[in-house]
Amino acid sequence: MTRLCIVRHGETAWNAEHRVQGQLDVPLNDTGRRQAQAVASVLGKERFAVIYSSDLGRARQTAAPTAAALGMEVRLEAGLRERHYGIFETHTYAEVQVMFPEEYARFDARDPDFDFRTGESLKDFHRRAVDSVTAIAARHPGEDVLVFTHGGVLDKLYRYITGLSISAPRDFGIPNCGINRVGAAPGGWQILVWADKRHLKAALDDLPQ
Repeated sequence: MTRLCIVRHGETAWNAEHRVQGQLDVPLNDTGRRQAQAVASVLGKERFAVIYSSDLGRARQTAAPTAAALGMEVRLEAGLRERHYGIFETHTYAEVQVMFPEEYARFDARDPDFDFRTGESLKDFHRRAVDSVTAIAARHPGEDVLVFTHGGVLDKLYRYITGLSISAPRDFGIPNCGINRVGAAPGGWQILVWADKRHLKAALDDLPQ
């Protein structure tokens, strides 16, 4: 079995404001930096063959303390980026409901073809996120791999493994700096641990349900 330990990035000011980040490069806030150190205090004691991260700053910042503790480099993967939210980016979810009511209704309904006019459809994002994670697993058969990414990517991976539709409401947590462990074997993928936040004093789950 190939084992992947996958961590959502730490908190940002925009997470706390429920503001849509998407693929904009928003840095960690003080809480997020403390969360990244808390992750390092746990994962810095483990052994991994390789570390991957989204190339967005908040994921790279989250990866840095653990990589330093392990004395390892971080490989950047653009495929691990968050979904591109197009016209929603920079606005809070409350604001987009007022500014773009028709578009928000399609987003809220999890329309698989809705792409925020200038962004990425749920269907395309699902394919991109799953392809990126499964490609990483295929490169490291039988190894332990550490990945730092975003809530949307974790959402799509969970659905891929469990068979939950991309249009179904989310009934699982994805907290900032939560630790998630999955296994990939010839017989298929499985969830080993999900949304572990015992190492954290507090963590937001600001993603739309």
